Amino acid sequence: MVQRAKEYGFSAISIKASVAKRFRRFSKRIASSHTETLTCIMDFFEWHGFTPNERFEKSILQEILKNRKRTEASIAIIRDIEITQTRPTNAILEALLEQKIKHEKPMKVEQRTIKEQPEIEITVPKIRYERLMDKMGMFKRESQYVVDHITLVKPSFGKPYLKLEITEGELENYKRTLRNL
Repeated sequence: MVQRAKEYGFSAISIKASVAKRFRRFSKRIASSHTETLTCIMDFFEWHGFTPNERFEKSILQEILKNRKRTEASIAIIRDIEITQTRPTNAILEALLEQKIKHEKPMKVEQRTIKEQPEIEITVPKIRYERLMDKMGMFKRESQYVVDHITLVKPSFGKPYLKLEITEGELENYKRTLRNL
């Protein structure tokens, strides 16, 4: 105690005995010394902007409103974090684990009525139909011939390629057939 007296330089304050007893009881609950208790009390009043001359209820009400705004701002920040970060992350994890998302609402699909156009019956003369069928058969045969004469070449260096093993005349004939279709 003697060393503390030299370090801090204590001073005496005159207060009523009943107030001193009350302060001592209060001080035991708050801090280890009377000085620390008074410091905490003064810090509290300075931090919150309370003064003994004002009505305490108004000051506390203002402080509650200020804290309420802070609380609402904090809640808004937490909700934003939940929407932008947590939910997408959970959805990705659920998708990776092949679980169905339970809270997803099915999208409403608008059913549009499509106006049905009257069917137009197209008739092709039998002779023209038979000629088209003959051309298609001939084209199929020639295409199959070309496909049958393609071989895959895998050189030791470079990329593999396809080699067409038909004569120049056969290639010209195939090109003419394609142009006439």
